[in-house]
Amino acid sequence: MRLLTSAVAMDSLQFCTDRLAAYGANESEILELLTYNQNVFTSPQREHLYQPQSEPYLATWEQYAQESAIVGTYATLQPHLVQLQFPILAGISETADYRAATRKGKSTAQMKTATGLILLAPEQLQLYIHQTLAGSIPVLVAGNRSDFISLVQALTKRNEPQPIPDSMGSCIVGGYNNWHRVRQYKQQWLEKNPHQCSEADWAVEFQKLIQRKELYQDQFILLSRGAYSNVTATELGLEELQWLELSLKIRLEHECTHYVTRRWFGSMRNNILDELIADYRGIVSAIGDYRANWFLHFVGLEAFPGYRQGGRLENYRGSPPLSAGAFKILQALVKNAAENLELFAQKYRQSPRSRQEEMAILLALTTLRLEELASQQGVSLIEIAMNSQKTYYLLE
Repeated sequence: MRLLTSAVAMDSLQFCTDRLAAYGANESEILELLTYNQNVFTSPQREHLYQPQSEPYLATWEQYAQESAIVGTYATLQPHLVQLQFPILAGISETADYRAATRKGKSTAQMKTATGLILLAPEQLQLYIHQTLAGSIPVLVAGNRSDFISLVQALTKRNEPQPIPDSMGSCIVGGYNNWHRVRQYKQQWLEKNPHQCSEADWAVEFQKLIQRKELYQDQFILLSRGAYSNVTATELGLEELQWLELSLKIRLEHECTHYVTRRWFGSMRNNILDELIADYRGIVSAIGDYRANWFLHFVGLEAFPGYRQGGRLENYRGSPPLSAGAFKILQALVKNAAENLELFAQKYRQSPRSRQEEMAILLALTTLRLEELASQQGVSLIEIAMNSQKTYYLLE
């Protein structure tokens, strides 16, 4: 059950409705934004906070990481991740070979179309295991922008040459069917059942296996090395090398936050609230503090009330997309929410933050709606939510 955190006497939905009306939203825009800004995060179980457990797939990826240190990451992963065995090519996902390899786990050895994914700098691809609040996760870092795009297209777009926004520099690959793990499972099953291991027997066992996704589905992070959100160092008054280093740190923590909300809070959406929270943690992780103007640059609102086309905000317009009027009001909400977050961070500036405080702030932010974060009471609402979470989860 979601904890009550609002300081206002009226119902939270009515509070948000009134705030949207104050921004000038008409009746249809209010309905759009109330729907878009719905907070779907759930409260995590207490034991998850104190004893984070890595997921079962991690053992296989730890083996990949060990092997990659010897022979290289791409050489290690290509035989195991079937999408890396196909090129980026329009229509390839509908070919018989591709469907057989990715949907049935068939060997690509005799497939003429399996010519391999071409990377400009395969030797620069890196793999390591990173610890998050909710357990460890594999991280893949591409050597350049072109290779990042190819990897995203291969691993999330079925090797189709779909466009990737310039502002996108990272993503989580979730629910990835790892046929290498299926083959490992089959080998272990054969060894345990030497007298009952016909193809018909395996077909029965396979049907049992597909009901247990933790045994064959993986999650991992893809990162690029360029400027975060396609924002230049000059725009933020930084040196180029310094900004590239910070960009990688922001990206990593941003995606780790998505991983945590998916595991602990039951949701990871293509929504600006998720992005606000993830960028908050990313910026704080990189520089120890939060800067609203950085975030506003990232989403295209650095010259508010103007919006810069190509800013990340347009990637989170919803489905169906918000109308022009509702999107304009969303921009104001995002700006005010970011500035309230900065005011909150200034009051609670602490270096280094303890794990307990990090969790309390994250928990607090997941209980509030964007309208609440953007309101005049936004800072106090975050404080009340944080103290409530500390009490409920005994995080003092």
